[in-house]
Amino acid sequence: MSRGLLAGTASVTVDGTTYMVEGAFKYRPSTVKRETLTGMDGVHGYKETPVAGAISMSLRDAGDFLVATVNGMRNVTVVAQLANGKLITGSGMWSVDDQEVDSADAKFDVRFEGPTVTESRA
Repeated sequence: MSRGLLAGTASVTVDGTTYMVEGAFKYRPSTVKRETLTGMDGVHGYKETPVAGAISMSLRDAGDFLVATVNGMRNVTVVAQLANGKLITGSGMWSVDDQEVDSADAKFDVRFEGPTVTESRA
């Protein structure tokens, strides 16, 4: 059982460029979604459908960075180093949603989706 640092920090690069992570870092390494199939006579089983890997976070709007470039990101590699020592990698990812900056705190949300997100020990 781990008693060391588990949470609180994340550093992120997209195609080798480092971005300031404001908070709310999340990732989804899942490859399938399962749904229970039921009928009037009981549980029949389940169905399985593929899901995209996902990495999302809130970034800080640094003055030397154009937020609009995030909207054009396609086929990028997103790499995150987490406090618990995990390395999260998403390959062939694209940005989804549009970016809206909260200028009171200079932050905005970004979400990437793609074919795979993997986690490993750094």
